[in-house]
Amino acid sequence: MTTLTDAAPRFVVDALRGERASRPAVDTTSAPGLRSILEDGVFDVMGAARPEAPIVIRASSLRQLAPSTDISLSPHGRVRGILVNQVLRLLSVGTSVNNPFDDALKAWRLESGTNELLAYVDQLNGDELARLETDVTAHSITLIRSLGPVPSRWLPRSSVRAVQQLSGGAVVLRDVIDLMVGTTVGDVASVALFDVTTSPLSESSERTMRYHALVQTLRTGIVPLRTTTFSTATGEMWSLDVDSELLMRSAREVLATLEREWTAP
Repeated sequence: MTTLTDAAPRFVVDALRGERASRPAVDTTSAPGLRSILEDGVFDVMGAARPEAPIVIRASSLRQLAPSTDISLSPHGRVRGILVNQVLRLLSVGTSVNNPFDDALKAWRLESGTNELLAYVDQLNGDELARLETDVTAHSITLIRSLGPVPSRWLPRSSVRAVQQLSGGAVVLRDVIDLMVGTTVGDVASVALFDVTTSPLSESSERTMRYHALVQTLRTGIVPLRTTTFSTATGEMWSLDVDSELLMRSAREVLATLEREWTAP
């Protein structure tokens, strides 16, 4: 796994796509097999029964295998994550971010309008708002210093949403990729997936990386080149080249999550 150390690439973007000469040939054959494995696995778990409402699996379903008191799940942590993601979106299109907190909050308001978390921000007192601003600014500075410029020729897309249905819609896989670069057109793998988190990296981060790659493969029919995650809490980056073993492992994790959800009281 790649990390941002003295021996690693200077910027995150340098590790996203690597050298063209070292990229594998594009894989268009794995997606149907993965879908078949998932469909069979859903039947093994649920049989012919159907839930009253679809069982929705997200990256967070794989992260939270047990109850957690992680600050990232609190309103403060959720707002921090959203605002740092807004900073990433601005950076990905070449926008200068001079005041991370104000710039991100403005972009979020324009995009989202009124919602529960914006209402939470609006009711904070002066000291609470200052603490949030300090926190968001610190995480954003780590991202700004580490990301590097994203070339427009890489076709950057932020907050890319994906929905995949299994078993006629009884199970729905949902995902959001913070930043995607590259194209599915060509004879070599090109698409790189990037996730940013305000928490330290952990085993659950690897599950999320694999899940992103799996859903992207199912969505496009083409295996992405690489899946990467970056922690603004520590400045650490993990990067995995996507192969059949990684995708199969993610499929098993999805089915294990489904079984847990299906059998839960």
